[in-house]
Amino acid sequence: MKTLTTTFLLGLTASLTLTACSQTTPADTAPASPTLSLERIYQDREFKSERAPYFRWLDDGTGYTVLEARDKDNTDTENGVTGNDIVFYQPNGEGRKVLVTVEQLTPAGNQEALSIEDYKWSADGNWALIFTNGQKVWRHRTRGDYWVLNLKTNKLYQLGGEQPPATSLMFAKFSPDSQKVAYVRDNNIYVETLGNPAVTALTTDGSDTIINGNFDWVYEEEFSITDGFRWSPDSQNIAYWQLDASGVKYFTMINNTDSLYPTLTQFPYPKAGEQNSAVKVGVVTLATQQTQWAELPGDNRDRYVPRISWAGTSEALLIQDVNRPQNTNTLRLFNWKTNTLKTIYTDKDDAFLEWYYAAEWEEDGSHFVWHSERDGWRHLYRISRDGSDIVDLTPGDYDIVDLITLNEATNSFYFTAAPEHPEQRFLFKGSLDGSQPVERVTPASFAGNNSYYMSKDASYAMHTHSRFNQPPASQIIRTEGHATITQLTTNDALNAQLANEVLPSHEFFSVEARDGVELDGWIMFPADMDPNKKYPIIFYVYGEPWGSTVQDRWGGNSYLWNSMMTQKGFIMASVDNRGTRAPKGRDWRKSIYKKIGSVTVRDQADALDAMAARWSQIDTSRVGVWGHSGGGSSTLNLLFRHGDKFHVGVAQAPVADIRYYDTIYQERYSGNPNTDPDSYTQTSPVTFAKDLQGNLLLVHGTGDDNVHYQGTEALINELVEHNKQFEFMSYPNRSHSIREGKGTTLHLQTMKTNYFMEHLKP
Repeated sequence: MKTLTTTFLLGLTASLTLTACSQTTPADTAPASPTLSLERIYQDREFKSERAPYFRWLDDGTGYTVLEARDKDNTDTENGVTGNDIVFYQPNGEGRKVLVTVEQLTPAGNQEALSIEDYKWSADGNWALIFTNGQKVWRHRTRGDYWVLNLKTNKLYQLGGEQPPATSLMFAKFSPDSQKVAYVRDNNIYVETLGNPAVTALTTDGSDTIINGNFDWVYEEEFSITDGFRWSPDSQNIAYWQLDASGVKYFTMINNTDSLYPTLTQFPYPKAGEQNSAVKVGVVTLATQQTQWAELPGDNRDRYVPRISWAGTSEALLIQDVNRPQNTNTLRLFNWKTNTLKTIYTDKDDAFLEWYYAAEWEEDGSHFVWHSERDGWRHLYRISRDGSDIVDLTPGDYDIVDLITLNEATNSFYFTAAPEHPEQRFLFKGSLDGSQPVERVTPASFAGNNSYYMSKDASYAMHTHSRFNQPPASQIIRTEGHATITQLTTNDALNAQLANEVLPSHEFFSVEARDGVELDGWIMFPADMDPNKKYPIIFYVYGEPWGSTVQDRWGGNSYLWNSMMTQKGFIMASVDNRGTRAPKGRDWRKSIYKKIGSVTVRDQADALDAMAARWSQIDTSRVGVWGHSGGGSSTLNLLFRHGDKFHVGVAQAPVADIRYYDTIYQERYSGNPNTDPDSYTQTSPVTFAKDLQGNLLLVHGTGDDNVHYQGTEALINELVEHNKQFEFMSYPNRSHSIREGKGTTLHLQTMKTNYFMEHLKP
C-alpha cells in the first residue's frame, strides 16, 4: 500500500501560511509559449532532471568513489573491453585516481567486464566485493552473483564455490576483520575465507518454509529489511533471523498473457488476522557451526522482530521484540554465551508504535541512541546499556525526521527536522552526551527541502536542495560552516527550459478541520486565472500513515502533470490529513488509530470547505480527486462517503477492503479483524460502495503482489450489486506501481487526464 516512495516525508506544524515564489515571465522578454503535454512529459522525457553521481564515501574520510563508464571509443580502453572503472576523488573533486579498472573486473577468458550493480570495500582496503546479474526477490534485486577482487594481487574470482549456481547468492558482506565473506543461498547462510574457494554452511535446515538470513514477503515490505544476518564485531559469530513460514497461507496470481496457457505464481502472504511466520533469532559460531537461539517468551507467530543489532561488542545482541498489535517494543539484551535475556527498555503506545529504528550503539557498548515518542514527539535519546540512564538529546516540541550520522570522536550527531514549517527539511547538529543545545546547520538561504549523505566522520556531505517548482541542485559541502566544496549538479538546462513554459503560481497554506486540527496543503493556480471566474479543482490524496504529500521539494513529472492540468484550466491541490507521516507530533500521527478511511477523509472534506471559503475561484460543483494505493483507497472513500463534495475520482491500485491487506501494516493501524471487526467494516471503502454518486474510474494491475487485484474484483461485485455505474481498467501483469510494459505510463496518464477533462469540463 505504501506507494509514496519517498524518504519519510515529515515536518512540524506551522501557524504561518507560506506563499512560494510564482513562476513569472519578465516583461522585457518574449512570453513563454510552449504547452505542456503528456507526450513531452512521459514519452519524450523532455524534462528529465540531472542527477548527482552515485558515490560512496571512503571510511577514512579522504574522499569518495564513483563508477565511470568506459567504451570502445575511449582511448584508455585496452583490448576493446567496455564497462565501469571505480574511481576515487577528493571531496573537492580533485585527486582523481582509478582504483579498479575495467580490465581488473573482466573474468579470465571473457570479452566483457562485470556489470557492477553494487560494490563494497573490505575494512582493510585490500578487497573489493562486486554484485552483478541481479534478479528481483519481492521488491528488490537482491539475488545475483558476487565476485571478489584482491586489490594487491589483482586476482578476481566468483563466490559460491568451484561451480556456483548462477544468480543464487544474496547479501554477501565482508567480516569486520576483512578475512571472510558470508552470504545467503537457498535460505541458508554460508561463509568463505577470502582467497579460499572452500564453502562452509553455517545453517543447513533452510527450505521453502524455513528461511535463514532472509525474509518472507511481509517482513520485507512492511519492515523495510532484506538482509537477515549481522556479523559480530569480532568476526567470530553471526546473528541471524529465522522465519518459519509453514502454515502461512499462499496467495496465487494468474498470468494470462505471457504464454499460450495461463501460469500461476504463489507465495506466502498473511492477510490481516491470519497466521504469520514464526520468528526466531540466534547466534551461530563460525568455529562450530552451532546456533544458540534466544528463548523469547511467548508465541513466535504472534510477535515481530523488526530489528537486531550487536550491542557495541560481541558479547550480547539487542533484540527488538514487538508484540503482534505493535504497541509494545521490548528491548532485550541477549547474552548468547550464557543464554540469558535481560529487558533493558520498553517503548509503549496506546495506539501503535509508528516505526522501528535501529539502535545506534557507542563503540564500547555502554550506551545507544534511540528513537522514541515517549514525550509526545519523535526525539533521540541516549540510553545506558542497562536502561537506567535516559537523556533526551533533542528536547523541544518538534520531531526529528532522520538521524543522518553520529560521531563519537567529536561528541556529535546530525539529523534533519522541520521545527517551524512542516513542508521543509533542514540539517541540525547535537551533542551525543546532551551537553550542548541543538543548532541548525542548513543556512536560511536554502529554504525548501534539504537532504544529506554524510561521510563517516561527518566532515563532508553531499547536499541536495530543491523546492516545489525548482529542480534539485547537488554539491559537496564541508559540514562545518556548510561551505560548498564541489558543485555536482545545477540543473541549469532544465531551469532554462522551465522558464519557457507557462507554469502555475502556487502556495503552501494551512486550514482547520471542524474540530480545530490544523491541516497543511499546497495549491496551484492557472497562470492566467481570472479572479472573477470559477475553476474545477483536482485533489491529489494519499492520506495514510506511510507518507506525506505536502512537501516543498521538486516533484518531477508529478509537478509537470499538475502544471499541465492548470494550463487546461484546473486548480490543483493536495492536503495532508491527520495521521500522515508529517513531523507534527505523536498525537497527530496516532489520532487515526482504527479510523483510517473515516476521520482521514473527513479532514479532506473539511479542507475543501475551508479552501473554497478562502479562494472564491474554486468551483465546488466540479471537484475531482485521485490517488494511488492508500491514496486510491482515500479516493474511493471520498466518493462513497462524501459524494456531495467530491464528484469525480480516479482510484489506482486501491485497498478496497482492508481485510485483504497484510497483517503487519493493517493490524498496526486498524487492530485485528478477529477482535476489531467494526474497525475493518467502518473504514473499508467496499462497505460504502452502495453510496457512490459521482464518476469513478477504477484502475488496477493484475500482477500486483502488494495490493491484490482480488480486492478490486470484490469492489466491482459490490458496485454491480447496487447498480452503480463506473469505468474500469485492468493492466495485465502490472505490479503495484502499474508501470511495467511499453507505453504503460503514458497510457495510464492519458486515461486519467481524459477522464477529468470529460467529467469536470474545465
